[in-house]
Amino acid sequence: MKIWVNGTFDIIHRGHVEMIQYASTLGELRVGLDFDERVKELKGDTRPFNLWDDRAYVIQNLKGVDSVVGFGSQDELEKEILKWGANIIVVGEEYRNKKVVGSHLVDGVIFFSKVKDFSTTKILKDK
Repeated sequence: MKIWVNGTFDIIHRGHVEMIQYASTLGELRVGLDFDERVKELKGDTRPFNLWDDRAYVIQNLKGVDSVVGFGSQDELEKEILKWGANIIVVGEEYRNKKVVGSHLVDGVIFFSKVKDFSTTKILKDK
């Protein structure tokens, strides 16, 4: 089974790690990581805090991650999901009832329950 997870993973927190570790128990895991320019488009001019190479290094070295790829647009994201031949996408529960990019390309989507109240936005807001 080929499992896909993607995100910016700019400031890694416990929720990210637990979702990635859960996804890795389902099969071979590939993590898609937004390139820096896309993070800036999605999150604003002050982001990313950590550059792509550094984010990719951290993600690649998490237990259970088999590979990491980058993408710069929604089209590139869908092409990577297709090229990988993903069977399942794992996303956070905050995407329930929202469009999950690439969901039409896979057999199913699993919504991972949020861990406590962890979110990058909350971490940055509280600082």
